[in-house]
Amino acid sequence: MREILERVRAARPLIHNITNYVTVNDVANIVLACGGSPIMADDFEEVEDITSICAGLNINIGTLNRNTIPSMFRAGKKANELGHAVLLDPVGTGASRHRTETALSLVKEIHFDAIRGNSSEIRALAKGIGVMQEDGRMVGGGSTKGVDADAADVITEETLDAAVTFAKAFAGVTGGVIAITGTLDLVADVAQCYVIRNGRPEMGRITGTGCQLSGMATAFLAANRGNPCKAMAAAVCAMGLAGEIGWANMQPQDGNVTYRNRIIDAVYCMTGEQLEKGAKYEIR
Repeated sequence: MREILERVRAARPLIHNITNYVTVNDVANIVLACGGSPIMADDFEEVEDITSICAGLNINIGTLNRNTIPSMFRAGKKANELGHAVLLDPVGTGASRHRTETALSLVKEIHFDAIRGNSSEIRALAKGIGVMQEDGRMVGGGSTKGVDADAADVITEETLDAAVTFAKAFAGVTGGVIAITGTLDLVADVAQCYVIRNGRPEMGRITGTGCQLSGMATAFLAANRGNPCKAMAAAVCAMGLAGEIGWANMQPQDGNVTYRNRIIDAVYCMTGEQLEKGAKYEIR
């Protein structure tokens, strides 16, 4: 994990973010905190030019609208053409037909080095694409509660083995890394799955920790092109560890806004050695 973060700090990758306007400032700040440099641009007329000068592209569909959807496709195809790192955050997939169809079209038309979402979002994508379980049944069956994971889809120790199998299978279909984040985090390619236990439940009380992670993870992917699965796992560990450090520094009068800032500060101050020692994961 140490060398992954240190490569980000050394490379200072420029990251193009087509993200949602609820969390755009936080995404920019955490990309800066981890060592990258953010550009936030979503106009159709300039996204190809912006993507061309960047090392990575983060597409987040959180505040989906008819103006930015064409920009997402245009930027994604340009990034693929140039061989840049591309990440999809399918926020709220499953919550509406329009949102789900857009996410599915993005996955079908653009190659993503990584797809990161909660368990309900990832399962909604997998169901739409037609990924099957080993017993032949369609993956899915849960529902999406807005942008939060439905209780039926939450990964627990009891469902972990099945979730690992599913994550690897879906990675095989997409040809990229699948990151399922929640109480337990999974980061998988077709051959291996990192099971990550960093983080705090209080992180769920802050709007945008997932969006922040996607921006930071794109920087990790861009600076570590040869090992996308480990790069994605390192980003997930770093975000969870920052949540732990930030929470430890909270004072009695502090609330969720202060906690958000403490998480970003923890990423900014994090060293490779600290990440190496604090990362809690196993590989299956």
